Amino acid sequence: MAKIVNIEEVEKLSKQFHSLGKTIVVAGGCFDILHSGHITLLENAKKEGDVLFVLLESDSAIKKRKGIHRPIHTQHERAHMISRLQDVDVVVVLPDTMTDSDYDTLIRAIHPTVIATTENDTHITHKERQAQLVGARVKQVNKYLPAVSTTKLLDVLSKEL
Repeated sequence: MAKIVNIEEVEKLSKQFHSLGKTIVVAGGCFDILHSGHITLLENAKKEGDVLFVLLESDSAIKKRKGIHRPIHTQHERAHMISRLQDVDVVVVLPDTMTDSDYDTLIRAIHPTVIATTENDTHITHKERQAQLVGARVKQVNKYLPAVSTTKLLDVLSKEL
């Protein structure tokens, strides 16, 4: 079963997995309304290693990126849902503010072998830079499907109400 942790617990947990010879994969995102794109990302990410860490964005970060009516589910609710997925081993609940330096520190603490991403990831340059910090590789594990997104689902639902 997956475990939900805060950022302060990550390094200790990561060291435990590394001491057992486990390879760690990192994937991240909002995961507001779970859909097939999220599930495919996480399933394919897990295939790249032994342990999958999911970095879960804060409510304030999502609101800043997606608008005042988002997220639909709180970070606590999203963490609970994601933690129940069989391919997810660790859910890292990110704090409200994360700078590039904070993400770099987090990646150094986890020291993943793979940083999993989706085709057309808007944060790819940051992920490539972070991968270089720890000798990891960035791997595109699924295609971007514009018709399958939380924003698209919300648009469809709002038109039906």
